[in-house]
Formats: sequence, structure tokens, C-alpha cells
Amino acid sequence: MLGLVTARAVLSILALACALQLAPLDAHAQQAGKAARIGYLSGLTAAADTANIEGFRQGLRALGYDEGRNVLIEARYAEGNTERLSGLAAEIARLNVDLIVTATSPAVRAAQQAAPTVPVVMAFAGDPVGDGLISNLARPGGRTTGFSAAVTEIAAKRVEFLHAIVPKASRLVLLAAPTASTSMVSASEAAGRALGVRVNTVHIRNAGDVMRALPVEASERADGVIVDLGLPRSVAQILELANRRRLPTISGPREFVVDGGLLAYGANYPDLFRRAASYVDKILKGANPADLPVEQPTRFQLIVNLRAARALGLTIPPSLLARADEVIE
Repeated sequence: MLGLVTARAVLSILALACALQLAPLDAHAQQAGKAARIGYLSGLTAAADTANIEGFRQGLRALGYDEGRNVLIEARYAEGNTERLSGLAAEIARLNVDLIVTATSPAVRAAQQAAPTVPVVMAFAGDPVGDGLISNLARPGGRTTGFSAAVTEIAAKRVEFLHAIVPKASRLVLLAAPTASTSMVSASEAAGRALGVRVNTVHIRNAGDVMRALPVEASERADGVIVDLGLPRSVAQILELANRRRLPTISGPREFVVDGGLLAYGANYPDLFRRAASYVDKILKGANPADLPVEQPTRFQLIVNLRAARALGLTIPPSLLARADEVIE
């Protein structure tokens, strides 16, 4: 009888040991099966951001993430109104997301303030160091990493390309969002000075500002218009007025020339969003954002709208056409 009790005791101990040994494995399996929840905060309109978020989704799929199965994306758009970003960021933070992917520098700042303990991946930010979003590119520190948009180089090129089309221009106007990077503004104005052209910066807050920046009187008009990416809600009005006044325009996204703008030059933004998925993957697997260097764009694109050029009575220099990645006929 004693032997039977002892045998049962031994079996109970062995069963308990096996249960304790298997428990972490079961917990790990449950954790591994949990879908990652990603916040996505954009300062742009949903329409202007369509190609970007699709690029991000493509990047996730290439890394084995299946939306709805092992990853969930909670997307919020400020629709070009930066004042909405803080509220949207707080809304995302309440969803207990694992990290937040952001588009535009104001969105980065809003995410940092609303969720200081949550990692932030910048799909693009104009000048994250100059704007105080990170410490430096090599070791960003804090909880934020991702991509800088090389804003100073791009800003200078936009001035150069617009000047190539109107070489006799004496004044260009830069229409900038109130939250525009100071580095972008400074680089644009400096590029103008190097070409002997004055670049006047006008911060756009409403439709009235656009009207005042693009006056009817020929004597007060600029010879060309540079449009900041942070003005998605104003693009239609800007293009309508600029084209009516026969002023050449340049901005960044491809959508700008599709909507009637003359030139678009900037980083390949959908590519940046696709590459941002790799940062998400590393962080979800345990990487510390502070140790992940912020990268610069590797792909840039120049798009020329010949249809707009003809409507404006302008000739695109052959050298510029030769550099174009895409020409819209």
C-alpha cells in the first residue's frame, strides 16, 4: 500500500513538473499567435496618402504579415489639418498599439507626445534632427526612428528645376504650411539666392492666404510657385489659381502633377513607406528604436506634366526631360 502511495506521489510530481515545463511554451505560443496592432497617423488626406499606405502594406506582406490575421492597422488621417493630429494620436494611443507609423513631422511630434512609451516609426519626416524629433540620425535615441526625407536637398532641387523652366524668373513664391520645416524654407531661399532669384515664403493657413499669395495683378505676381507637401487641402485651390495666372508649379508627390501641377520632385514616398515596414518588423521582434539609425531616401523621382506645360505656353528644356522619371503627355 505504501509503495502504491509513493508511486502515485512520484507520478503527481512528474505531472506537475511537466505542466510547469509546458506552461511557458503554451504562453509563448499564445503570444506568438497574437496579432500586432499598428497605429498609422498621417497629416495628409486619406486620398493623398493612398499610395503611401499601400506601399506600407506591400512591405508588411513581403515580411510575412497578413493584415487581419497577424497584424492590424489602425489608420487615422488629419486630412491636412495639423490641429487634429494631437486628438487622433491620443485616440490611437488608447487602442494600446504596439507602435505607431507616422507620415509628416507634425504627426511624429503628435505621436511622441500622446504615447511617449510607444515606439514611433517615421515613414518620412522633413528634418527630424532640426525639428527636435530625434537626437541624431546615427543613434536617434528615445523611442523614434525611421526615415528623414532629405528635405534640404530636395527643396534646393525644386528651386533649380523651376528656374530651369523659367530662367528669366526674378521671384518665386514658396507656399508653406505653418508647421513647415525651417530647414526646408531656408534651403529654398538659399537656392534662390545662388541662382539670383528671390524666393518669398508665404505661410498658408486658409483659402484667403492662398488668394493673397497668388494675386491677380501681374505686377505683384511671382514667376513660379513651389508648394509644400504640408498643404494637401489647399492644392486644388493653388493649382486652379496658378494655372489661371499661367504660373509654373512644383511640389513633391506624383499626385500633384496628376492633379494638374507642372512638376513633381521628391523622394519616392511609397518606397519609403514600403521600407518603413522593415523597421516595424525589427521593433516587433524586440529591437530598440534608439539603436536603429534613421535612414535617408535612396530613390527620388522627377515627374513632368507636358500637358500642363502646353497649357501654360511653356517649353520644357530637353535636359530636364532627359532627367525625368516619368512624363505625363
